[in-house]
Amino acid sequence: MGQGMGSRSRLTRIAAAVAGGLVGATLLHTAAFAQNAECGEIQKTLEERKNLVAKANAASNSKKKMTPQEACALFGKLQSNGASGLKWIAANKDWCSIPDSFAQGFKADHEKVGGIRAKVCQVAAQATKMEAQARAQAQNGGGSGGLLGGPGLTGQFRMPQGAL
Repeated sequence: MGQGMGSRSRLTRIAAAVAGGLVGATLLHTAAFAQNAECGEIQKTLEERKNLVAKANAASNSKKKMTPQEACALFGKLQSNGASGLKWIAANKDWCSIPDSFAQGFKADHEKVGGIRAKVCQVAAQATKMEAQARAQAQNGGGSGGLLGGPGLTGQFRMPQGAL
């Protein structure tokens, strides 16, 4: 169980670092893309990204920490959001006069999220595996029935016949 608590602490530090780094990319949501209505479509993606980052920040500052599975899901949504944003930026960069610095910053944030998501989801997979092993062990009688911590002897044991 101590290892599980350590992974939550590490997960919180990772989430806080990413959330802080992603705020810069969300600041562009105040910039106006005035060319046409199509150029304003990125606002929805940026607003969703801002909300996801806020959830990560809130979780890292909360007393009730996110489970690794919850963090994996959150960073999965953040990565999906980034993929949509990159696709839109690539298609509309010139038409909407999107600055290179914004496009590069968004891409860097997206790559950072991908790396962190991989780490967070690895921790989640390990936690899930450990929980499954603990449940299986508990269902098998806790594994402490035998002398050396095994399941103990099972079956029939015949007493020897004859003079004792």
